[in-house]
Amino acid sequence: MIGHEVLAPLMFGGLVLFMLVGYPVAFSLAAVGLFFGLIAIAVGLFDFSFMQALPERVFGIMANEVLLAIPFFTLMGAILERCGLAEDLLDSLGQLFGPVRGGLGYAVILVGAILGAITGTVAASVIAMGLISLPIMMRYGYDMRFATGVIAASGTITQLIPPSLVLIVLADQLGRPVSEMYAGAWGPSLIQILLFCAYVLFISIVRPQWVPALPLSARTLSGWQLIKKCLRGIVPSIALIFLVLGTILLGLATPTEGGAMGVVGAVVLAVLQRQEFSSRGLLATWVGVTATVLVMLPELIAQGTQSIPGMASLGVFIDSFRVELLVLAYACLLLVLAEVLWIAELRKMIQAAARSTMLITSMVIYILIGSTIFTLVFRGIDGDLWIEHMLSVLPGGQVGFLVFVNAFVFVLAFFLDFFEIAFIIVPLLAPAAIKLGIDPVWFGVLLCVNMQTSFMHPPFGFALFYLRGIAPKEIKSSAIYWGAIPWVMLQLLMVGIVIAWPELVTKPLGQLHTPDTSGVQIEIPAADWTLSEPVKPESQ
Repeated sequence: MIGHEVLAPLMFGGLVLFMLVGYPVAFSLAAVGLFFGLIAIAVGLFDFSFMQALPERVFGIMANEVLLAIPFFTLMGAILERCGLAEDLLDSLGQLFGPVRGGLGYAVILVGAILGAITGTVAASVIAMGLISLPIMMRYGYDMRFATGVIAASGTITQLIPPSLVLIVLADQLGRPVSEMYAGAWGPSLIQILLFCAYVLFISIVRPQWVPALPLSARTLSGWQLIKKCLRGIVPSIALIFLVLGTILLGLATPTEGGAMGVVGAVVLAVLQRQEFSSRGLLATWVGVTATVLVMLPELIAQGTQSIPGMASLGVFIDSFRVELLVLAYACLLLVLAEVLWIAELRKMIQAAARSTMLITSMVIYILIGSTIFTLVFRGIDGDLWIEHMLSVLPGGQVGFLVFVNAFVFVLAFFLDFFEIAFIIVPLLAPAAIKLGIDPVWFGVLLCVNMQTSFMHPPFGFALFYLRGIAPKEIKSSAIYWGAIPWVMLQLLMVGIVIAWPELVTKPLGQLHTPDTSGVQIEIPAADWTLSEPVKPESQ
């Protein structure tokens, strides 16, 4: 009789075989799951009634409020991809860093980080920066391996910086709040940016001819004009990041609500970028943003500024006007949306963004449905216990497990997209990680850092495909592939840093959830133990 110790490895191997053939992942998952489900029923590993859980699991996917944030953040990124924000940021920061060697490299990395924090999609960042910065780097003599590598790498920062779609998916698969994943990812994302900038500095020292400074003729702005243009792109972007992530991290909004606010903010940014707002719409925008920030201020004060004199009373005062401020913010929002409806060109832009969002969301849902069929059957034949036992006996304890898992995910990333890894592999690895005492948020952020490489390493990195698609013909594919390797090494170095320094992820979680008990007083009334009459013993 065939047991789970035989059927589980066969099922996993069958999935790998389907993927190597090149069949679509969503349908491969569903086909393998149903096929081995019929085999398991035939050999008596579980009854046919076990499969009745499948429709309920599919409806559960559609009703999952965490996953509902994905289309909102995707739409937000698609709008900002088309509004010209990236062009202005790259132009202004490129001129700001232009006088130093590698200045365009620094500008690309910083703009990639900003776009990552407000778009959440790698394709938007890589395509936008490739179209804008690559011709400029070619014009001024940058080495093509360095230029293509820094553009592709800066786009993959989007995977790690909140509101990354990967973090949302990992939070759902690991059963942790999205706010915890966002809080835990900030430290590694900042270190990643510093590592990339350090590499640009290193290249500017050892290979200065690869990264020349911009000539004086290319620096058309200076002084206050340059500063004003930089602020015009950076300040609204930071305001949108603060609005979306601040409300989620402080518990004022769910990820779905934060994503919805992000879409509205992206529309406002798009209108401001195109300079098509009337003075009335502009005034409504800033009043609405100010009202929203004031609504969040009491919670911010309560989180970390209690020790500053007068701040607590200021928070209480503002909190007393919370309802009025919310009404004002919503009224301004309606005025802004009414203004947007009159801008015909911007409706066209939103329609195109909505179409691309629909395609991405449909892909995610199909992969999810296929993965839930596969996971249901795999767990029905005790495949999860097989995986857990196999990983729990690895030498080295937690460190050995983490090294093996990251090597395994790194190899899988040559063939699978990050969505596929998150939906197929993470549910199989998570029980073993929890059994070994590994913090789920630390584990999720670590995998997110690792899965950045799925966009970068040859020959299947999607960021390299995006770049190849928009790069001029004179740039050879070999230059794109060789240029990616140093940045993949930096990403793997970041994996080692997160393994060696777990507090980089876990310390912000304690600050996020540590309650303020300074004003809590618990009084226990004294008990009255005196009795009015003595108790007489019962007669025997």
